[in-house]
Amino acid sequence: MDKAMVFPRYESYRDSSFDWLRDIPSDWKLQRLATVFEERKEKVSDKDFPPLSVTKNGVVPQLDSAAKSDDGDNRKGVREGDFVINSRSDRKGSSGIAKQDGSVSLINIVLKPKGIAPRYSEHLLKSNGFIEEFYRNGHGIVADLWTTRYWDMKSIHIPLPDMATQERIANFLDQKTAEIDEAIAKKQRLIELLKEQKTILINQAVTKGLNPDVPMRDSGVDWIGEVPEHWDVKKIKHLVTFVSGGTPSKDNIDYWGGDIPWVSPKDMKIRYLSSAIDGITEKAVKRTSIKLLDPGCVLIVVRGMILAKKVPVAISAVPLTINQDMKAMIPSVGCLPEYLLFLLDGLHEELSTLLEESGHGTKTLPTDKLGNFSILLPPPEEQAEIISHIKDLDSHFDHTVSLVQEQIQHIDEMKRVIISEAVTGKIKL
Repeated sequence: MDKAMVFPRYESYRDSSFDWLRDIPSDWKLQRLATVFEERKEKVSDKDFPPLSVTKNGVVPQLDSAAKSDDGDNRKGVREGDFVINSRSDRKGSSGIAKQDGSVSLINIVLKPKGIAPRYSEHLLKSNGFIEEFYRNGHGIVADLWTTRYWDMKSIHIPLPDMATQERIANFLDQKTAEIDEAIAKKQRLIELLKEQKTILINQAVTKGLNPDVPMRDSGVDWIGEVPEHWDVKKIKHLVTFVSGGTPSKDNIDYWGGDIPWVSPKDMKIRYLSSAIDGITEKAVKRTSIKLLDPGCVLIVVRGMILAKKVPVAISAVPLTINQDMKAMIPSVGCLPEYLLFLLDGLHEELSTLLEESGHGTKTLPTDKLGNFSILLPPPEEQAEIISHIKDLDSHFDHTVSLVQEQIQHIDEMKRVIISEAVTGKIKL
């Protein structure tokens, strides 16, 4: 806990006999969870009760990203004030008090509080100690598929002060966690602003150069506007060779599980790619039409749902292959790969005008349209200077963002400690 936050302790304590609680105030009760919660097992339809998602941030209206079940008539009913917790360990920490009536999937446990203040119960059952104790009582083969049922959890002993103390603890934690959450939100907004500023500076460098006093001219291209007068404006197809990707037969086990990265859109999360989720063998490269790409190829996603949000680009840092939803661009002499990478990385809005629908909401970026897209090309030596400048920007901003993220982690940990200390009686409120 933060040294600046000093709280008194209760007058006396006793051993709870449970590792996750340790000592508790002498006048607090220890009760089995089943004595203060009743499991709600009402079967409902999402036609009558709106679907809810159980997340680490609590119980909320069903998220757009949530997996939708075809069996909407086979759900659990939830009433406002119920505590809902996901039974699976791969959703650890997903729980909270429902703020409205609704329905949840069958993997959730729905508890109706009785004899315990709902807001106190939410802080208690979302504390780190209880979360670990809850999943410790479950069953499974591997950690990420561990499941805890109501039968497993109902014998967990929980600390229970008198109702007035429960309300006092809940009031304090409601206020304190709201203050901490606001502090975290401000830090997160700062990170977004830093990222936006970095993007602006990078786009400025690749579209206007590093010399603000250089003479300018009209590029003749709407999205570009004025450019340094000594820069060229060229269509991408005149600067690169396009290479298509593909998928070796899934039925041939000799093609899969190798050391050669096989890049798909789901791998396109970083600028410099040296690995992929899937790998293929040398035999797959030799016996199929898949081409092994050298380092320095600019990779771009040309088909997939992700194109609605961003047009991902990256550069190959090792020899690799790509699937059919990708294209590789091999730059010609005079066009440095990293300059092309940085330029295209900031042009989502411009590139999105080239997208076409291909059914089921999937978008495509046709190669002919991409090839006819005009971009800026400074002299090679100036491209190299811009690349170096952008790498310096990356280093500076990434370091600053890392410091802010560390501050967020510290604040969040302080919040977790305060909650745990309050609901287990280590501090007196």
